[in-house]
Amino acid sequence: MVMMTVNSACSKPKFLVWSLKRFMDIGFCLIALPILVPVLALVALAVITTSRGPAFFVQTRVGLGGKTFEMYKFRSMYTDAESRRDEVAQLSDREGICLKVKRDPRVTPLGRFLRRWSLDELPQAINVFKGDMSFVGPRPALTCEVAQYPEYAHQRHEVLPGITGLWQVSGRAEIGFDEMIALDLEYVRQVSVLTDVRILLRTVGAVLGGQGAY
Repeated sequence: MVMMTVNSACSKPKFLVWSLKRFMDIGFCLIALPILVPVLALVALAVITTSRGPAFFVQTRVGLGGKTFEMYKFRSMYTDAESRRDEVAQLSDREGICLKVKRDPRVTPLGRFLRRWSLDELPQAINVFKGDMSFVGPRPALTCEVAQYPEYAHQRHEVLPGITGLWQVSGRAEIGFDEMIALDLEYVRQVSVLTDVRILLRTVGAVLGGQGAY
């Protein structure tokens, strides 16, 4: 478990806001999960029949308060992807700490399709239901990335990480690290149910537009 001390100048969300956000997350899960089950089954079948390996990819990420949790995704890469991370690090198309490669050789053909339409993220509804994540919030980062964060960047861990957020609706991988952190901290400062609803609505356009989806 990775624990970090967060000394923040940002105001913490009030208990009512947290409660309303959690209520909304659970409500969405209860509505969405039964609808998503057939989709999840079809995508899982497609993943295991088009490349060798499991349907799901489980990875340790950093969440609320710097605590780690296991995040679920559909596997979009070949099974040796983690061992090849250093190999493709120099190919990163994104400025800063987080690795993003437009033509990542570790991504399967089906994985490119899943990433383009954000279908690989669907299993994270389980993380939301468990309380590890919210539908809206800063994207949960890898432990190796968080270990390189400047002190101020840890303020993003004051709220639950999300499936979507200001970063995702502002260009995703096209956004550099510093700008991503600035957007995350802006969200921390103004977190509210209304902000979440606005971001969810913008997410639809972001997914359809596909900017930065790779």
